[in-house]
Amino acid sequence: MTKSIHYVKMSDGHEVYTVVYQPQSNPIGHIHILHGMAEHIGRYEQFARFLVNKGYVVSGHDHRGHGFTGEKNNQKGFFAESDGFERVTEDVREVLQDVRSDLSCDRPILFGHSMGSFIGRRYIQKYGHSVSKIVLSGTGGSAGFSGKVGKLIASGFARVKGTQTENPLLNKMTFGKFNKAFSDVKTEFDWLSSDPAEVQKYIEDPYCGFIASNQFFVDLITGLDRIHDTKEIAKIPKNLPILMISGTLDPVSQNGKHLWKVAESFKKAGLKDITVVLVEGKRHELLKEINREETFELIINWMEKK
Repeated sequence: MTKSIHYVKMSDGHEVYTVVYQPQSNPIGHIHILHGMAEHIGRYEQFARFLVNKGYVVSGHDHRGHGFTGEKNNQKGFFAESDGFERVTEDVREVLQDVRSDLSCDRPILFGHSMGSFIGRRYIQKYGHSVSKIVLSGTGGSAGFSGKVGKLIASGFARVKGTQTENPLLNKMTFGKFNKAFSDVKTEFDWLSSDPAEVQKYIEDPYCGFIASNQFFVDLITGLDRIHDTKEIAKIPKNLPILMISGTLDPVSQNGKHLWKVAESFKKAGLKDITVVLVEGKRHELLKEINREETFELIINWMEKK
């Protein structure tokens, strides 16, 4: 396996950190990973190596305001001054164009976790015919009324305090209740995984767990509204294979309940190939859970059967 790293310049000049893992032989396919909020693509290396060993070329990038992309552009927890969710979706398209310029593989498979699943859902609404399959890990439902309130708060703070200023209040509103379902809680991030070692790695990672900006919350909530719009859902190709996977103890997906709601919205839009899998006893980060290799196998088996 070879690993290459480079920055891809976007159409607006922003430089996006991108990593590509190549198998030694000709790849049988291409998988692109979209990471979640307040983390980075480097956390997916174990999963990427597993996929490479199966014969795939694997790529991924740090979203704006995250990881090395955020560091390179001196922006943390921030997408853009306006329409940030659309901008990070366009980044996916532009990064894929760059990565795939040297590949002869068929259309890529997308894997999106948490916020990455939201971006992935927007991507297939806009460019669904350019991917062969998509895996949505730890995805969530509509923000609803609380989202409207949150967007008003975030917009107000952005005007008064600045778009790039951290918003601890909205951070607490978003994540503050996620530990409540668990006993013997030792850290504020126990909801991520039942593996204490992985939780500790997250806590110690300087690129994880940061508080996002006022404008980030505006953009995220705007994006959530958009991906749940029935007119936008109807733009997804009807035969696109979709796997939605979550832990039964994942607070982001409300223990899997949101997956069924999203699946129902896809079904109403005429989508024909939807698979929902709930992994018993697991929390938000399935790829960082105890016995994660079983989940790796489950995901690759679905990809290859499709």
